[in-house]
Amino acid sequence: VQNREVIVVGGGMVGALTALLLAQLGDKVKLIEKSPCIRPMENDGFDLRVSAFSAQSKNILVAAGIWDDLPKSRFCAYQRLQTWEQGSEKLCFDSQDVGIDALGYIAENRLIQSVLWDKLKQLDNVCFYENRQVKKIVNGHSDVSVILDDDQRLCADLLIACDGGNSAIRKLLQIGITAWDYRQQCLLITIKTDATQQNITWQEFRETGPCAFLPLADNNACLVWYHKPQKIKQLQSLSNEQLRRAILQEFPTMPFDFLVQAKGSFPLTRRHAQHYYQGRCVLLGDAAHTINPLAGQGVNLGFKDVQCLIDLLQHSADLPMNKILQR
Repeated sequence: VQNREVIVVGGGMVGALTALLLAQLGDKVKLIEKSPCIRPMENDGFDLRVSAFSAQSKNILVAAGIWDDLPKSRFCAYQRLQTWEQGSEKLCFDSQDVGIDALGYIAENRLIQSVLWDKLKQLDNVCFYENRQVKKIVNGHSDVSVILDDDQRLCADLLIACDGGNSAIRKLLQIGITAWDYRQQCLLITIKTDATQQNITWQEFRETGPCAFLPLADNNACLVWYHKPQKIKQLQSLSNEQLRRAILQEFPTMPFDFLVQAKGSFPLTRRHAQHYYQGRCVLLGDAAHTINPLAGQGVNLGFKDVQCLIDLLQHSADLPMNKILQR
């Protein structure tokens, strides 16, 4: 029943996972990606963009056959999660209490993406259109076609947009969004500690926004600091040593010493597409819903989208495409 032709726009974690799972079902996949996929080298510093992958997301990556390909030297399992409001009691969750190995795993986004790409490159039924963008969509009744920026025309039974919060496909389809600005920014800081690898992630909620700690492989970690834009701008302007002192003074206390390695900030906005599909096109991940990146959970929501769509395509294959997408 498979052997559909599918266009996937966006080869990030959500798009690459979608492409891989569909290709493994026997579909012909055309993957369009505007930026090259960059694989982290063994001795590279940790990238600021990391995510916390839930146990459910791990199961999806296991099903896709890539879990064992992830280099464990850049991967960190956490068994405990702590959360509290400033000045109040801490709420603690432990994987032992629910009888699982870990509550989740923290890894760099580019690491997951590059391993998915390695797997995709081995498949004959995946065609890559790298450094390309879609400039036009013809959303027909019996098929969908796109015109690329080099005037190539591609046709398919289904188009899946996984091209992020500023989705060009969503704009071309003129699907509206509900959006608002949190009037907050997020500062990400990678640090190297003088302690062994931590097995806990935590988050303190403050009036000014949350402060969070994400353990990374070995003695590395990522700090997440939300605050008003002017405060983040001021912190961003500090040298690494000055920022370290500001963290010691203002951030929740940590039981080790550390050095600041790198930092970067971004504004927080929320976007929600007013509908998730149109004709033969469907939005997944951040293209459909961008959430406040609380504890790096956005990708888990995106992976749930992928699982939901794959299940529908697999088990409702006898229905016309618009009925499948309606579900």
